[in-house]
Amino acid sequence: MDPATIIGLVLAFGSLYAMITLEGSHVTAILLPAPMILVFGATLAVGLAGGTLKDFILSIKALPRAFTGKTPDPRVTIASVVSLAEKARSEGLLALEKDAGEAENPFLRTALQNIADGTDGEELRVLLEDEIATKTATDKVPVKFYNALGGYAPTIGIIGTVVSLTHVLENLDTPATLGPMIATAFVATLWGLLSANFLWLPISTRLKRLGDLEADEMVLLMEGVLALQAGSQPRLLGERLRAMVPAHALTDAKEPKEPKIKDTKEAA
Repeated sequence: MDPATIIGLVLAFGSLYAMITLEGSHVTAILLPAPMILVFGATLAVGLAGGTLKDFILSIKALPRAFTGKTPDPRVTIASVVSLAEKARSEGLLALEKDAGEAENPFLRTALQNIADGTDGEELRVLLEDEIATKTATDKVPVKFYNALGGYAPTIGIIGTVVSLTHVLENLDTPATLGPMIATAFVATLWGLLSANFLWLPISTRLKRLGDLEADEMVLLMEGVLALQAGSQPRLLGERLRAMVPAHALTDAKEPKEPKIKDTKEAA
């Protein structure tokens, strides 16, 4: 799991807490139920209204992924493909059928099974490209949803402030309470801006980044297995795949884990 989102949000809310504390106030001053219910409830509601029920359900299911989603390691992907290329070169393409059943990645499993079944290279490319396109389109749904919430929330916060100020104007005959009432009114605007910039927009950006990385991994796998099927030399295949990956993604303090595909010889 990449903890960037969790770390970022903790630092963001920590900065807010520090500001409130340094100004001599208390965090309970902004934890008011009424404006929070309006901002969060109405934002989700208009987000639902702007799409379909299936889009809403898909987006809610995608929310945990923004915090716990794993970022693919291209070094592991390249090592897996090169290992499969070496096996195919020594044992033949039919030997990949066992690896297809053991592959944890469903995209790789589909590709290997089709290679073992003798699917034509061009037909396999079309199939894999269609699968990548479908995955990309599906990933865009929650990204657009949370991005839309980031646009709705500040305006809904302003609506809450206007409603509260209307209530303030109804009580002009009690000057002693005007200050606290006005302060409370602006809490709705605060939560609108806060939720948009501390939650919805970062979540949208995070989901987009994860989707892009997964799509890149699928493209890497597709090019690798198609080259493997064409009989590409394993060392040259590895160099070609590494050339498709940005240099910073190939350098890490941690060593990549071994590919989770059992070798037929070792299993025997």
